[in-house]
Amino acid sequence: MARKDLEGTYGKCMDLFIEAIDACTEAVGQACRAALMDHGIDYARHVLRKERQHPGSQSRAIAVLLTCAAVLQPNALLADTVAVRHTEGLIHGFLVLRTLEGKDIADGQMTQDAQGDRVTSHLTFRFKDGSLYEDTTIFSQRGTFRLLRHHLIQRGPSFKQPVDTLIDASTGQVKVRYTEEKGQEKVVAERIELPPDVANGLLFTLVKHIKPSVPQTTVSMVATTPKPRLVKLAILPHGEEPFTIGSFRHKAMHYVVKVEIGGVTGFLARLMGKQPRDTHVWVLGGEAPAFVKLEGPLYAGGPIWRIQLASAGLF
Repeated sequence: MARKDLEGTYGKCMDLFIEAIDACTEAVGQACRAALMDHGIDYARHVLRKERQHPGSQSRAIAVLLTCAAVLQPNALLADTVAVRHTEGLIHGFLVLRTLEGKDIADGQMTQDAQGDRVTSHLTFRFKDGSLYEDTTIFSQRGTFRLLRHHLIQRGPSFKQPVDTLIDASTGQVKVRYTEEKGQEKVVAERIELPPDVANGLLFTLVKHIKPSVPQTTVSMVATTPKPRLVKLAILPHGEEPFTIGSFRHKAMHYVVKVEIGGVTGFLARLMGKQPRDTHVWVLGGEAPAFVKLEGPLYAGGPIWRIQLASAGLF
């Protein structure tokens, strides 16, 4: 058999092997996973170092890495549609986007309008360098929150690349228009089987309705890099923290939002130090829950920025 044919056959076998690893992830025993969790990543790195020192053992290195990927994958996270605890209605709020050092980089506002059980939310940030972040989300609130349509635009020097993403949750159509480094515009259009808990554009809303007594709430999100891919968001309560507004003292519930990437891709992201960074959200509870603060990236691989309520200037 010719070398070219052998390479093609090998590549097909590896593709099938990776698919099999993803498919059997859910069946991996918890005991085996726990046994390797502490040392599996280090061992995989060790294999890579050995491969550099002794080339020729590529197939063995790949096999070890993919086996570790299968064992180290967390159990498939179940979907949690978030129940409507307070009916969403009319909102008009003003926000500020800052670096963690406190430098103002963008002014924002959020509006929300409800027509029956159909709600439209619009979030905009105008950056001082001319960049724009515009997020429009339409969702329903019939017992639980459900995304209907999400449109995200981000462009300008504050972002790595211009992106225009449209998600139609009713049909599963996802369209991503982006510009490459060389300036060429491209479009990715795919149909994805979207679960009922997909939460693009809904984080600000969902954290106001999650019960702090629930140890973890898991929802889905369509990540675009730029190819669309379903990932999980694990939302975990981190305890109450005091804050003040003038002479008023309050306590906000602190939530940590973690991105869970499944399959071999998730394993390689952790191995290479590319795991998405956590997002932190603070919410005022009580009879009228309200957003207080968010710290996290606005886009994949982006810097950690802080979103807070803006104070009105003097007339």
